[in-house]
Amino acid sequence: MQERARGLTGPSALWALAGSIALAACSSSVSLRRPAPVVIRSPHPVVAAPLSASAPQAPASAASEPVAVAVPVPSSGLPAPRPVAEPGSAPVRPASPAVAARFPEPDVSFATPAFAPGRSDFTSNGELHELLGAVARNGAASPATSVELLALGESGWGTPIEAVAFTRTPAAPAAPAPTASSSSTSPMGLEPPRRPVVVLVGGQHGDEPAATEALIVVVQGLAAGRFERVLDRVDVVVLPRANPDGADALQHVLASGLDLDHDHLLLRSPEARAEAALRVRFEPLVVADLQEYTVDGRFEDKFGGVPRADVLLDYATTANVAPFITKAAEEWFRGPLEKGLASAGYSSDWYHTTSADLADRRVAMGGADAGIGRNTDGLRNAVSLLVASRGAGIGRTDLRRRVQAQVLAVSSILASAARRAGDLVKLRQFVERDIASRACQGETVIVAAPTPSEYGLRLLDPETGAVKRVTVAWDSSLQLRPLKTRPRPCGYWLAPSEAEAAARLQALGIVVQQFEEGGELRGQTYRESGEIALPVATPGTDTGMAVGLRVETQPTLLDVPAGSYYVSLEQPLANLVIAALEPEAPGSYPAERIVPSLDAMARVLARPTMRLMDAR
Repeated sequence: MQERARGLTGPSALWALAGSIALAACSSSVSLRRPAPVVIRSPHPVVAAPLSASAPQAPASAASEPVAVAVPVPSSGLPAPRPVAEPGSAPVRPASPAVAARFPEPDVSFATPAFAPGRSDFTSNGELHELLGAVARNGAASPATSVELLALGESGWGTPIEAVAFTRTPAAPAAPAPTASSSSTSPMGLEPPRRPVVVLVGGQHGDEPAATEALIVVVQGLAAGRFERVLDRVDVVVLPRANPDGADALQHVLASGLDLDHDHLLLRSPEARAEAALRVRFEPLVVADLQEYTVDGRFEDKFGGVPRADVLLDYATTANVAPFITKAAEEWFRGPLEKGLASAGYSSDWYHTTSADLADRRVAMGGADAGIGRNTDGLRNAVSLLVASRGAGIGRTDLRRRVQAQVLAVSSILASAARRAGDLVKLRQFVERDIASRACQGETVIVAAPTPSEYGLRLLDPETGAVKRVTVAWDSSLQLRPLKTRPRPCGYWLAPSEAEAAARLQALGIVVQQFEEGGELRGQTYRESGEIALPVATPGTDTGMAVGLRVETQPTLLDVPAGSYYVSLEQPLANLVIAALEPEAPGSYPAERIVPSLDAMARVLARPTMRLMDAR
């Protein structure tokens, strides 16, 4: 269960506790290695789902050249995705002079295309492609830094999705020898990572441009040598624009109508699969997702004030995130970031939103849905941070300030990652061993929801610009309420027919095995009695509810045929497995009919004795 982090101000207390547990875990648990990403050469652009009548059509210049698409998920026979609507919102209203004075333009200049003289739009996809390519060709100011352009895949309209990796190769330790079923080099052409990695992602929503512009500034700074102390300790990978189609159309969602930020568990879109491939490849210890929050009339209509924060902050808030990951996110990252922003004259608050329904006066922190990017990353055992600047829906208004706020936030995150590089490595090692050792014992949370509470929300008076404090009903994700728990199994069985689900799990980096021979297993089967709406999603971004299945379990002796799949929980990503495969978990594979029938899966309650092999 997610708890607010407190008390982790140094590593000593953590490692004193972790040492004995980690040693015990090493001797008693099975350590399953992660599969290498599978790369499919695609001779055609990825075809998105049909667009609605109101959606923009693909640009005529959409790319048609082959690109490396790290997508082991079959494209045929997929269930139709549940549509995700763009956020409902009230019209954006012009700020009064007093409110505008609260957001003065900073005395900085940027060299991104959007800030060229006379520009009234933002950096285009073509300009971004040329800029990233030039950075990779020219290299970094320091000869010790390698710069690599990563072709991650194509968007729904066939636009390349590209990232830039800034890496350094230490003299020691030497890389481990490759195994028979792994490769010493990645499909992206880089050696396996040997140092802590920070991944920075922007542009998941096409109508939030400041994030991409800020990450271009960061890329330029990394190349120019302005983050040398950071690169001395960690490698940095930057994906400035994860949703190029949305940016081209200035729309929130993908060309298919899906919200990319909610697709990181199901992987229905090529954009989500591209991001998953990046994470599987680099296994980052820290992920920062840069977004922008909506500035519209709903807060003024409900509470008589307008949003005041330059930046809203959050981290992973979903069931089963390791508590020490949450503590590190709070004490090592969010706390220093909040103080740094304040010292630079930028205000911040917890991420929050409210629905467009004026009768609904609840304000909610970020949702608890495991498929939200920061939550999926938390279940990957990464410190996962959301940084949302004030700006979605206001065009270029205050753009320089919004970009500067994001640049300051990224600089703080990178500095914290460099300062805590050794601690982060130890934290990951402890958490992964601890999670793998918990298989077959104890309880696990299947569904958890935010806790109703109150919060003193600070807004601005729309006329005077004065700060006003409003006490609101607040759905807190800092402490989640368990709605459904169940004994933790040893793993999950999937019928031979469930190759689609197995492929998606592998695309997430989860180890999936197959039985070489048939046999029997002690387990539990599921019996479905309908769907259930669960209050774990974020109001204002969708319905505020997510879908799970209402099920009952019954003990059974499973007749396991050769070729069926086994997904063990004796692996570091076990909590991500639970989110994907428990039918009652919101947005799980059974709930979304990626596993069409519950007859094709079961919980396994004893370690298999039959021979297993890596899933093909």
